[in-house]
Amino acid sequence: MPLGGIGIVLKNKVVFITGASSGIGALTAQMVSSQGAIPILAARSQQRLEETARLIQGPHEIRLMDVTQENEVQRTLEDIIHRYGGIDILLNNAGYGKFENALDMPAEEYGKMMDVNYMGTVRCTKAVLPHMLQRKRGQIINVASMAGKIGTAKSTAYTATKHAVLGFSNSLRQELRGTGITVSTINPGPIDTAFFEQADPSGSYVNNVRWLMMKPEHVARKIVRVMNTRKEEINLPVSAAAAMRLYQLFPRLSDRLTYRMMNKK
Repeated sequence: MPLGGIGIVLKNKVVFITGASSGIGALTAQMVSSQGAIPILAARSQQRLEETARLIQGPHEIRLMDVTQENEVQRTLEDIIHRYGGIDILLNNAGYGKFENALDMPAEEYGKMMDVNYMGTVRCTKAVLPHMLQRKRGQIINVASMAGKIGTAKSTAYTATKHAVLGFSNSLRQELRGTGITVSTINPGPIDTAFFEQADPSGSYVNNVRWLMMKPEHVARKIVRVMNTRKEEINLPVSAAAAMRLYQLFPRLSDRLTYRMMNKK
């Protein structure tokens, strides 16, 4: 039985994945396919989607889609719903980050990052939600971040987007209690992916936190486990979960005690 003893419950499930051309999105698509699901890979790069799709053995599709374009999102998701009869799992994974001091980060970049990371999640969710409600089943998984719970220097823009994703997810979960729809959030720390090519082009942050960085395969496995178990939230790495709880209980004290350790950018 794959993934640490979890049985195959994803067979023939339609899993729509944004940001699926690389990193954890691409790996998750491969893993759900190996469990019999039908992954629909969505991203902005046709070439990268095709390269990723070559590694998938089972039924799948690729779709060019920009999560910042509402009409494009609506049209793409409606087409998938019509073609397959529904979307069982939506994985909102599209996103990017840039690490700069607040004064150096242009206000326009704050807006762009929010448009992709947060509003992209909102657009995709709103596009699938009416059909999930009609079917009285489904799962929406939003990839947030440890940054959404613990702010650090030089990540004001990125952290704000992930705070927004978590706030949206937590409120939506309450709205959907009893409907048959599960809202799950994934809160990972640093992952060894191409994310940092844009977020940290100098490589200084990566060098400082390399000891903490997770392999993308590990995170993808955890996401697939959440699909199987329908767990509502996971924090990664697991060791960070206790630290997050402590931070939420004593935020100002935690800031003072962990300033040097956390601010490695």
